[in-house]
Amino acid sequence: MNKRVLLGMSGGVDSSVSAILLKEQGYEVIGMTLELYGGTCCNTDAVMGAKAICNSIGIPHITYNLKDEFKCRVIDNFIEEYSNQRTPNPCIECNKYMKFGAMYEKAQEMECDYIATGHYAKMEYSEKYEQYVLRKAKNLLKDQSYVLYSMPKKLLGKVLFPLGEFNSKEDVRGVAKQYNLEVANKPDSEDICFIPDGNYKKFLEDNSDINPIEGNIVNKRGEILGKHNGLYNYTIGQRKGLGISYKVPLFVLGFNKVKNELIVGEEQELYRKEMKVGDVNLLLMDSIDKPMDVTVKIRYSSKPAEAIINQTEAGYIQVIFKNPQRGITPGQSAVFYIDDVVVGGGKIIE
Repeated sequence: MNKRVLLGMSGGVDSSVSAILLKEQGYEVIGMTLELYGGTCCNTDAVMGAKAICNSIGIPHITYNLKDEFKCRVIDNFIEEYSNQRTPNPCIECNKYMKFGAMYEKAQEMECDYIATGHYAKMEYSEKYEQYVLRKAKNLLKDQSYVLYSMPKKLLGKVLFPLGEFNSKEDVRGVAKQYNLEVANKPDSEDICFIPDGNYKKFLEDNSDINPIEGNIVNKRGEILGKHNGLYNYTIGQRKGLGISYKVPLFVLGFNKVKNELIVGEEQELYRKEMKVGDVNLLLMDSIDKPMDVTVKIRYSSKPAEAIINQTEAGYIQVIFKNPQRGITPGQSAVFYIDDVVVGGGKIIE
């Protein structure tokens, strides 16, 4: 009997080609679209598009309503983080709780052997580590292992990433064209799914009690340099939009929520050599017992930086970089690698 796979179907080219590849490899594939929000990833058009693609490929399609869970786990978290002057990555929360949480549970109910997604990453057995490991995709420009670190360790070996060995996105589109899929030239989605216009500030104002309360812009010495229009409007490293003139360019360094102050400084003040990481999820081992040499990504688009990590008794991970890093941002995730293998990661605290 063929192995059964529950595949997350968004209606885009990546999940569609994943369905084709899995079917070609002999799996019994079931496409499932998660109804999460009314945005671009899961609106009625997307559901109908995914269903049409599944019909054309010859696999069943189902939907799974997770709107309440998505609001609780992703949207409410997004709002809470910004209200506390942290910069979240909602895709990581969605992967953790929706795709590798609720979707995996549904797969077990349906007696599926695996779940699969159209992410660019690899899951394979490592002789070196004697276990399944999460690796970077072959196409490093599209690699999404950074947003996958939060999956439960128990899922290692139970998730399939059919696109992990592709050299380019054009090769993926080529498969879609071979099968005459209408989504072959569909553009990639760049925005947060529940904020399709990209205006997160307006979303926060419309969906929470966050308001543009004016306060002082100060330097580290406490000197008042100007006024800000709400701390949530700024992120660490930001230069434009400060509305103040100074003898040298100024950048956002941090926040004082108690005093409602925006702290700014010169660019060299953005660089730090150490950071603290919490909410840790390790995939390669259960704990880090001694200092470990790794590379670290401090945001999705950043280049990996060499560092030494060590786990404290409280479970936090202390990171010491070989070279100071620019714009370390609380709320963002830090992901640790040995070569192309994901060690684990967590949320930057400070």
